[in-house]
Amino acid sequence: MFRFPYRTFLLLALPCLLSGCFRRWAMSEREITAHYASRPVKPRFVTIENDSVRLFCASVGADTLPPLLLIHGAPGAWYGYLRMLDDSLLQRHYNLISVDRPNYGKSRKRRHRTITSIDRQAHAIALALSANRSGRPALVLGRSFGAPIAARLAMLYPDKVRHLVMVAPAIDPDREKFWWFSGWARFPLVQLFLPRQLNTATAEKYSHVKELKKLTPHWPQLRVPTTILQGGKDWIVDPANLDFARRQLAGKDTEFFILPEAGHLITSSHPSLVRELLLRCTDEPLPGGGAELSTVADKAPY
Repeated sequence: MFRFPYRTFLLLALPCLLSGCFRRWAMSEREITAHYASRPVKPRFVTIENDSVRLFCASVGADTLPPLLLIHGAPGAWYGYLRMLDDSLLQRHYNLISVDRPNYGKSRKRRHRTITSIDRQAHAIALALSANRSGRPALVLGRSFGAPIAARLAMLYPDKVRHLVMVAPAIDPDREKFWWFSGWARFPLVQLFLPRQLNTATAEKYSHVKELKKLTPHWPQLRVPTTILQGGKDWIVDPANLDFARRQLAGKDTEFFILPEAGHLITSSHPSLVRELLLRCTDEPLPGGGAELSTVADKAPY
């Protein structure tokens, strides 16, 4: 009796499984247009390009306000921060700038290899701050794989960053997680049927440990105030990454928050908390003298 090889079945089925998961969060141009059709505030789009990089940015809020730079994970896109970009209170206090990281979305130069270097991505994403005219340093937020890039940007450009926020940060090279399908996604045959952004994320995944080891000696260079949030039930990034952060940033101006019941997508599951933390970093007057931010103080630091 003929038996269909199990591995062959996985090889054929995997593109459907992974691309299906990808479509759950990916947005088409039509969906983005429909989202903003009836909204009073729409993003401004700008593309910054030089010989080595192309960076696509969505900007909301007056560009004379201090910048809030948003860096997504892997895979991801600028619209992963759609809820924050649409937040009218944040718009009143910040010029929100959300980027497509190099090789993701529209930040792609043809015939260029995937940029997996944390250093190169940090240098490239720093270009987004040129879209702001306030002359004031930025609040930089990075989540998941975007967190170490945000941290490196703050190390490289301390004069351009006044506060760093890392959400569910994948920063410990000894805690990188791999799944049963991770290796399969590297097969050229499988990649032929996967969205480009998933292939980019796979390349980044398999370079991440090496890149984090390169970053580790540089943590003492981080000199800006830092806030870190981690979910206790995060199955994508090991919550023990927070222990790594505590060791690396010991003695620095850093706040650590653990949300015991939260998963990985904290900016989506706890938008009010994230907003409150961001507004604590502004030097603009807050409604009610800032009384509404008291819920943050009630969160037990890790």
